[in-house]
Amino acid sequence: MDSSHTVSPSPPPSIGSDTVTANHMCSDEKDPSSHIEAPSFPEGGLGAWKTVAGAFLIQICGFGYTTSYGVYQDYYVRTYLTDKTASSIAWIGSVNTLLVMCGGLVSGRLYDRGYFYWLLGGGSFLTAFALFMLSLCQKDHYEQIFLAHGICHGLAAGTLYIPSIAIISHYFNERRHVAMTIVTGGAAIGSIVHPLMINNLLKSGFTFGATTRISAAFVSFCLLLACGLMRTRLEPMKSTASFRRAIIGGLTDPLYMLSVFGFWAFIMGFYFPLFYIQLDAVKHGINEHFAFYSISILNASSFFGRMGSGFVAHKLGVVSLIAFSTLSCALVILGMIGLSNIPSVVLIAVFYGLFSGVVLSLVAPMFALLTDDMSQLGVRMGLSFALASSAGLIGPPVQGALLTSNYDWWKPAVFSGTIGIIGFFIFVLVIIGMKRRRQTKVIEDPEDGKQR
Repeated sequence: MDSSHTVSPSPPPSIGSDTVTANHMCSDEKDPSSHIEAPSFPEGGLGAWKTVAGAFLIQICGFGYTTSYGVYQDYYVRTYLTDKTASSIAWIGSVNTLLVMCGGLVSGRLYDRGYFYWLLGGGSFLTAFALFMLSLCQKDHYEQIFLAHGICHGLAAGTLYIPSIAIISHYFNERRHVAMTIVTGGAAIGSIVHPLMINNLLKSGFTFGATTRISAAFVSFCLLLACGLMRTRLEPMKSTASFRRAIIGGLTDPLYMLSVFGFWAFIMGFYFPLFYIQLDAVKHGINEHFAFYSISILNASSFFGRMGSGFVAHKLGVVSLIAFSTLSCALVILGMIGLSNIPSVVLIAVFYGLFSGVVLSLVAPMFALLTDDMSQLGVRMGLSFALASSAGLIGPPVQGALLTSNYDWWKPAVFSGTIGIIGFFIFVLVIIGMKRRRQTKVIEDPEDGKQR
């Protein structure tokens, strides 16, 4: 069936066996006036790969920094905010996460309306500003750190996150899922680089302020380079979809909402290893020098999970691979109960990083697959992340409260792992629903225009 949209057609049906039907659910009969020649996609070229490289850098500095919060959680708990509980400190990272994910609801809509460059420049400036302000925050001044790290940086990263992924649809159609997984791999690289940099600077005797300023300078350079690389290719639609209609359409789409609930359950448990594995290792008496590398090991493994997911999903299907990886993450989290030595830390970090990387790289293609009208893609992706963001907000503080001052590690592990298993069953329902939809879909014959 020919695409009826001018910005970007739906992702290719070749991504996986459980994704074919979702790509072709827009009937041209919906809007006869929309029969406009669909744009061609270069599927590569200098401009395309420059934009991918720029988006990759955005992910390093945005979501990559957010998922590096575990190094800050450990430092805040043990050194910089010693008058606060682990649960209170976790609110900094969880609010940051909320704003990164929820911000996509606004930035996605602005992207649809053609404000990509405003989002890119404004988000980049605000990111640099937030980190330089964080470097000026004083010890035991919780409110200063909360404003700079939790709110300001969260808003900045949320401004950049969705547009940096959605812009890939200007250049790629058949290879879109591969390009998107490359872009999201930037977050994994960032969550390797930032903890290594921050831990080693602090260990070398640099103050918190000096360490954060060096980190901010590195991020600022990457963002400046990204701004020079990224370019839009297609004109924004002259008539974008109604925001209200896009929201209602998403909320009333059963498969889309099931996938959102599954993603919500995954996010609820997702941040427990990221926020607490370094602190967990230290509190179990593991060599502090090695413990500092636990988050980097996890995120290095995540990079390989993100990079390989697009190719594996081509064979197994996007949602099928997400479901399997969600279950695997839940089981690894339950395995954190047995963390007690260096080998256990390595195994948990490697396997959790691998499977969580798969999920994170495929959620954007999954929501794109479940979006019929590509003019609503930005809003749909923003809505999904906004709804799931509540899990990122409440998950880490709940885990910190379950941990208590006695560091009862099994309680948050059981909580997070159980929620993850629920997410797995929800994704199984999505797979079943997509198969039934494919079986009952009325297909229009392209030759005679009749339905069969």
